[in-house]
Formats: sequence, structure tokens, C-alpha cells
Amino acid sequence: MSKTILLNQDWIFSKDGHDETVTLPHTWNAVDGQDGGNDYYRGTCHYTKTLTAPEVPAGGRAVLQFDGAAMTAVVSLNGEKLAEHKGGYSTFRVDITDALRPSNNILTVTVDNSDNDTVYPQKADFTFYGGIYRDVTLHIVPAAHFALAANGAVPVKVTPIVTDLAARRCEVTVEAAVVGAESVTFTLDGQQTTAAVENGTAKAVFTLEHARLWDGLDDPYLYTVTAQLENGESETARFGCRKFEIDPQKGFILNGRPYPLRGVSRHQDRKGAGNAITREMMEEDMALILEMGANTIRLAHYQHAQAFYDLCDEKGVVIWAEIPYITMHMTNGRANTLTQMEELIVQNYNHPCIAVWGLSNEITAASAVNEELLENHRALNELAHRLDPTRLTTMANVFMLEITSPILEIPDVNSYNLYFGWYLGDLDQNDDFFDEYHAKYPDRCIGFSEYGADANPAYQSSTPEKGDYTESYQCVYHEHMAKMIADRPWLWATHVWNMFDFAADGRDEGGKHGENQKGLVTFDRKIKKDAFYLYKAYWSKEPFVHICGSRYVDRAEDVTEIKVYSNLPEVSLYKDGHLVETQKGDKVFVFKAPITGKHTFEARADGHCSVILVNRVAEPNPDYSMPNRQIVNNWFDGDIDESCWSIKDNMAAAMADATVGPILNKMNEKNVAARGDVAAAVKDNPALVAMMQRAMQRMTIESMLKQAGADVESIKQLNRVLQGIQKEDPQ
Repeated sequence: MSKTILLNQDWIFSKDGHDETVTLPHTWNAVDGQDGGNDYYRGTCHYTKTLTAPEVPAGGRAVLQFDGAAMTAVVSLNGEKLAEHKGGYSTFRVDITDALRPSNNILTVTVDNSDNDTVYPQKADFTFYGGIYRDVTLHIVPAAHFALAANGAVPVKVTPIVTDLAARRCEVTVEAAVVGAESVTFTLDGQQTTAAVENGTAKAVFTLEHARLWDGLDDPYLYTVTAQLENGESETARFGCRKFEIDPQKGFILNGRPYPLRGVSRHQDRKGAGNAITREMMEEDMALILEMGANTIRLAHYQHAQAFYDLCDEKGVVIWAEIPYITMHMTNGRANTLTQMEELIVQNYNHPCIAVWGLSNEITAASAVNEELLENHRALNELAHRLDPTRLTTMANVFMLEITSPILEIPDVNSYNLYFGWYLGDLDQNDDFFDEYHAKYPDRCIGFSEYGADANPAYQSSTPEKGDYTESYQCVYHEHMAKMIADRPWLWATHVWNMFDFAADGRDEGGKHGENQKGLVTFDRKIKKDAFYLYKAYWSKEPFVHICGSRYVDRAEDVTEIKVYSNLPEVSLYKDGHLVETQKGDKVFVFKAPITGKHTFEARADGHCSVILVNRVAEPNPDYSMPNRQIVNNWFDGDIDESCWSIKDNMAAAMADATVGPILNKMNEKNVAARGDVAAAVKDNPALVAMMQRAMQRMTIESMLKQAGADVESIKQLNRVLQGIQKEDPQ
């Protein structure tokens, strides 16, 4: 009989001539990949393990399985190279039978995450951790066994098609890939049939009458099919019977009813652990997502662990799965995009949670839409449909991609990443964009694949504004976005960027190094930012009430704003035990209350309560804002000379000035550098330049700089410089 041996213990890890014993999962970038500076180690390291020769049955095989080794891995046994795998997020297998010695064997895995032009990803806003960061197992199988394909494909493939939704009739096709067997016996829901093996595959078709549907969060029911060989070898596969549809006007449809997909994106890494995370960490992530009421996750920007897809199956969360074809097209990387797409699909085919396959993410950010790019996407789209005719394909398009671009015609449905109200522009431009798209292309399905604003929960403000990195502005931002989304049910899926803060070692902003802080929950999962509760108010059925601003204790205003999120229709606010006001409302409740000293505020709603403490102070607490960014009424040193330039002038006009333009460009380059490699890579994109020029037409230099996160002293210094530059006489 077959046997599986876990090989996570007692590996010798070698880096730059230094050896240490490690236990898998392991990454060498758990620290330096998260501390900023864009200087984390990207290179080649070695993992070595002594492998006792297993007992392999006559005619049987010994196959290693790697669930994730980033980014390129070369596997050798006793000095003989057996395989090379390119791609850091998918499973691959290596047959070592013929290279085994009777005694101890030396297994070496050389792993490389260095910069190259053939393996994705290479340019993206997240850390490319190196290491063997998922399990390694050894599979011993007899002569007749279920196939262990090198590309990690599941040995038993299940295709459930709901042929009659009203009757809940489902036709289930089961295919088993086998070696050395003549027949396979399949068992499903009390039915059994035996099928002959032809060309390595046995196939059976079952009909389930009155099937119990996999029905999202309401009832994620899973069936199990068993395949068995004559020698007793068996494999099982779980699946769900469900029908996914996407309509341009109705949005996402699950089992015949509108089911708007509203949720988040997730990166797999965690503070202090990198991508070498445990099953318990995955379960905590899922619990937080479900607490918020989300019914969909975009698993960005690569293939995630099988254990997490399993959780999504079990909990009923609808998934967008994608490959790391991101930011920048590489001519030499075409083959790798196809390989990674094939592995994503053949390894995850059975998961009922997966609704769409993602072809790419923001690929036009640093690449032109030319025939090479279009051909690569057509090839990916064709491959996805050939391997899986039952699911649709999609793309996440960067905000500056014109809606008339031919690349939008390739996938079945599309989605856009928009950051109006954070990186540039105003919040209502998000509304305008989707309304324009929907009006121009009423027969196309469109979604909202990324949107977000960075927030350091230490930063608070009574007057939040773009670029201040406060938890307060993140709330303002998401309040607008959540309502905008709720008013547009035809958006087939929306995904907050991001559920959790994550590592982006090239970033240095918002008071932290090496982190993207757009998460609704902090990198260590210890703090739920206030915006988390806004989405809970929109999506969760669990009654609750939450007062925002628990970290905004010291307040310098005489009358303070108390904001409450709740999914209940009426909220009462109490100050020091006395009723301030009762409001009827919808999700967001805003109260005004005078403060004179230390106060306790409590929100009550239908038996639920939430409490914060507030302390009236004479001056704003400097810890609540980025250094040198305290909000002040006067940014200047004295009066403004109107005959000279100042930060109150229009940005577009200033950029056009031969003297002022270069100064502003230099300052802009500094701000771009703080946001990492991707920002630097896309800054010269003609579409972005054109969009920025349009935005500058209605912005002052001051508003643009504040939105970019510039501090007070930098703005004052710039104003001093500008006041020394005479404007040209319009005559």
C-alpha cells in the first residue's frame, strides 16, 4: 500500500557559506524582507537533508512532492540533478526512484529568488520571499497507483455540472489518472461503477438527483468521491455542485440567484514569519475574514496553499485565483506564464470555491499594450478554457488602462484596480469611472478588484485628509467606497486591497518601513482597524456596534466627533453614563459631543455596546501624526507675494513653468521612491502621465503634495523656494 512521509525536519540550510539546521516551512527573508530598504537577500541558497532509503515495492515508485519552493528550485539526489522547477507558488513532484541508493541518500534542493527575466513575479508591490516555505513529502506507491504527475495535477478530477437547477440535478464526471492498473471503481453518494483504464485514465459519469448544492456561506456542502484500484489503492476527491454565472446587469449569480461578491484580497505572509505560515495562521485569517462577513476573496497575486483553498471550500467563500503575471511583461517569461497557469488549474480544478481564473494583474502598468502582450494573454485565455471549460477568466486592470483597450476583450469578464482618493484624484472619480464604463459597455461584466488607502493605526486626526496615513482617513475613504459599491449591484465582484497589511520591502512611508498598510487588519493580525467594522456593518449578519477612534484618546478640539459603525438601525451614544443622543441610521452614525476632560463614551444598540476613552488636551498629540506633519492653519512664513510662485498655485500651471517644473519633478521623484519599485516602474507610463496631467488641472501644489504624504517642513521649504521665483509677465 502507498505511504506518505513528511520530510519537514532536520534540513541543513546554507546561505553565503553559513550553515544552520532548520525545520520547514522556512524562508530566509522573514526579517530582511519586512524591514524596508529594498535590500532583502535575493540569491541562491541550499537545503540539504539525509534521506534514509525507503522501502519501495517491486515496480513501485518514490516521488517527492514540494508544495512551495520560491522561486526556482533545482532538486538533486546524491549529486545527480533530477528536476528544475520555475515558479514559487505551486506544487511540483520529482520521481527519485532510480537515483536512490540502498543506504543513506543526500537530498539537495537549491532555491533561488534572484532577479531574472524569465520567472514571474519580478516587479510587484510585495516581497518575493525565498525558501522552501511549504511542506515537503515523500510518496511511496506500489506498481499500480494513482498518477503523481510532475506538474502537481490532482490524480482524481471531478467536473460537476448542474443540468437542471430547479430539480437540483447534477451530472458529475470523474476522471482518474492511473499507472499500472486496468480498471478503477468509483463510489459516489451510494452509487458505484467500475471503468476500464484507457491511455492512463479511467472515467465515470454519475447523476445526482436532488443534489445538495454548494451554496456559498449559507450551505457550503461538499461531496466526496472515492476511486479504488484492484490492489486496494484508493484516492478521494471533494467537490461541490454549484452554478456560477456573471451578468452585466445583475452581477454575480450563484445557483440562479443574485449573489453580489463583496470581499477582500489576501496576501499569504505574516509579520515575523514571512510566507512560511502555519495551518493555524491560515485558520486565523479565515476567521477574521468571515467575522467581517465577506463572501469572496481574491487570492493575490499567486497560487496560495492547498490548505487555504480547502478552508474556502469548507466555509463557502467564492475565490478569484490567479498567477503572478504582474506589472511588467517580460518577453522571456511567456513560457513561465503558461506553465504557472497550467499548474494553477490542474492542481486546483476540484475546488468548488474557485469561480474565475485570473490571467494577470496590472500588466499594463509598466508595459505597452502591443501585439506581444495581447498574444500572451490570448494564449493564457485559451489554455485556461482548454484545461477548464467550466470556469470564466478575468483580469485585474490598472487604473490608467483606457477602457477602450483591446486587452479588455480577451478575458470573459474584467475588473479594475482604482485608487482615486488615495494616490491621485478624488473619491467621486471612482463612481464616475464605473458609471462611464457601464454606460459605454452595458453588455460587459465589470468588477472592482482593488481599492484601498494606507493607514497606520497609531495615526489619528480630527481633520483627516488624503496622504496623512491616519486610521481616520482610511475610514472616510472606505465609507465612500462601501456606499458606492452598494449602489452598484452590477459590479460582479469587489475586493478591498487588502485584508491584511503585508510586506513590501521597497516601501518606506506612513511611519513604517517595508510594509503596505492598506490592510483592514495589521500585519501581525493583532489590530482590527476601524474600517474593518465598516465592512462588517455592510456585510455581516451578526448584530454589533463599534465606536471608532479607540486609539484617538488625546483630543484637542472642544467638540469632538464620535463615529459609530453598526448593522443595527438605531444607536444611542452615552457620555460618562448620560445619554447624548439616539440616532436612526444606516451603518454609519456620527455624533458631536463637547469634551472638557477625561470621558467615557459608550454606544448602545439593541443590547450590544462599545466603549472608548477620550481625553481633552490643550495641544494635538504629536504621536498621532507622521513627524513634521501636524495639521496647521498656516503653511507659510509670512504673507504670500502673488507675483511669485507659491504652493497655492495650480499644479498644472506650475509644472509648465520652465523653472518651477523641474523642482516639482524632483520632489515628486522622492515621493515615488518611498512607495517602492512598482511606483518607480510605472511613473513614466504615458497613460499615467496623461491621467496625472488631468488631475493636476484642478489641484494646487499644496493639495498634491499633501496627498503624496509630504511633511509640513518640506512643504514650507518648497514654498520658500517658490516665493523666490518670479512669475512670467502674462503680457
